[in-house]
Amino acid sequence: MNPQIVPFHRNESLVDDGMLFVRTEGILNTMIKAPLILAGLIVVAFAMPIQTSFSSTRTLELTMYSDGSTHISTLIEVDSFSPDFEIDLFGPSVDNFVAVGDDGFLLSSEIIESKATIDTLGSSTITVDYDIHDLISKEGRVWTFSFDSPSDYSLLMPSGSIIVGMTSIPNNMEIIEDQTKLELSNGPTEINYILGTPIPTPIPTPTPNEFDYTIPIVLGGLAAAGIAGASIIVKTRKSKTVTSTLQTEVTSEKAPEEKFVDPKEIFDYVPDMREDDKKIVQFISEMGGQVFESELRKKFLQPRTTMWRAVKRLERLGVIEISKKDLQNLVTLKKELEEEEE
Repeated sequence: MNPQIVPFHRNESLVDDGMLFVRTEGILNTMIKAPLILAGLIVVAFAMPIQTSFSSTRTLELTMYSDGSTHISTLIEVDSFSPDFEIDLFGPSVDNFVAVGDDGFLLSSEIIESKATIDTLGSSTITVDYDIHDLISKEGRVWTFSFDSPSDYSLLMPSGSIIVGMTSIPNNMEIIEDQTKLELSNGPTEINYILGTPIPTPIPTPTPNEFDYTIPIVLGGLAAAGIAGASIIVKTRKSKTVTSTLQTEVTSEKAPEEKFVDPKEIFDYVPDMREDDKKIVQFISEMGGQVFESELRKKFLQPRTTMWRAVKRLERLGVIEISKKDLQNLVTLKKELEEEEE
């Protein structure tokens, strides 16, 4: 049985004229929705934290101190249309945070743990400076600097430091006075170093000829000094008898004063001590070698946390001691400085 072919009837006139009818309902709906979808994408794009994708570190400089702290200074390019910029800090122990905009204006900021949110005020570049205490540790005499940098950076070592180990090869190295400056690439780096002590100036040994002349001169000077001293003793024997009696009465009422390390000796012991720490040491010395931490806060108008970190820095340097007295922290200068063990 043959299948029946049913002819398909079409409008010949329409086909001959080259016209084709298409259903337009879906196209109209698409044309209406497309601008709405595009507008939604634009709103989402502006709502996203664009400062992260448009920010870049232009410079990063680190300065290490002998007390184990590090100063961070970085210049960052940001999107000037973004009102806020969030920066990751290199640790939670942050002091002296300062952010400055294009025109040198101080920008307001808020620090939460290891992040800082900065009000850009339309700045395209921001300079950020702060001190941090999380990059350096110490074991025995060896200090260790550990840092995982997101960009290339420069590192200025402490004064008199001697590098004993390094995991990365620096791109450049130079000596600035008695400090080593390294140019390092991004990525993790660990540097082991020790703080060297100043080499004493050797005393020249006199030659035999020099002894022939100097010994008689020295002996003659000692003899003259002895004669002069004897005459002074004879003339002042009576007056000393009176004054010694008065001094005995005074000292019997007043306890003998303790002798602490002189500030100049401390500054020589720690040659690159911070200027604000030097002022603290000088003030403690002027107060007789002992002060309460609360007195330091009143003197230098510092908050509790900032002054506590300063005091702890001085304790790590071995120039002060911290003890409890009447439920307060008593800060005392050392009576003698301890030499580091070799």
